[in-house]
Amino acid sequence: MKRISAKALFVAGATALLGAGYAAAESLSYELPDETAEFRQGPGVEMAEINCVACHSADYIETQPPAMGHGFWEAEVKKMKNVYGAPIEEADIQGIADYLASTY
Repeated sequence: MKRISAKALFVAGATALLGAGYAAAESLSYELPDETAEFRQGPGVEMAEINCVACHSADYIETQPPAMGHGFWEAEVKKMKNVYGAPIEEADIQGIADYLASTY
């Protein structure tokens, strides 16, 4: 006679419960409010709009400390790409940092 361990029995039971909960889950839909924030106008605004709004609104940029300089913004753009996985082309990093440094 084959014995089933308590661990295997627990895993099987937990899997069954999770599966049942997933099957009973309802999908939710909701409507987001219209975007009110806009990127400040300046050279390179289009590059920032194209690359940045994929992940966050212009409001996020406004929450950063003011007048931090090019080094700060370049590091921020690189962090968005390398740490958070933002779909920013390597060739666009300097242009976005230039825009942010001169505009915010």
